[in-house]
Amino acid sequence: MQPIVYLFFKDQCREAMTHYGEVFGTAPQIMSFADMPSGEGMPPMPADLVMHASVKVGEGFLFGSDDPAGETGAMDGCNVSVQMPNDDETRRVYEALSAGGEIRQKLAPVFFTSLYSAFTDRFGIRWMVMTEMPQG
Repeated sequence: MQPIVYLFFKDQCREAMTHYGEVFGTAPQIMSFADMPSGEGMPPMPADLVMHASVKVGEGFLFGSDDPAGETGAMDGCNVSVQMPNDDETRRVYEALSAGGEIRQKLAPVFFTSLYSAFTDRFGIRWMVMTEMPQG
């Protein structure tokens, strides 16, 4: 079993998932509400919004959707955490994801790994980015 993070956005899912695909080097799979067959029991939704999207990140995935009702809120208590294989890759991912966001903890060495940062990206998603922790 593989847990999958499911993110909700207010009209920015397509932009966010496309950006995450660029950062992690994968093409997002995006299905808009217009792609949904009629009669599925869902209220009418704006056709350009995203019903479901996925981006492969390493061995896992990020899933996402627009929330046209606007019920998305702060991810208080939740973060997407990724461990990169080396410091150069950690810096690259940090720079790409944190641009335009709010830094909660600057990228720096910490006692458990060579580089770590916590921030909220420009889409309101909270991230923890770090270099893989040494095994031992």
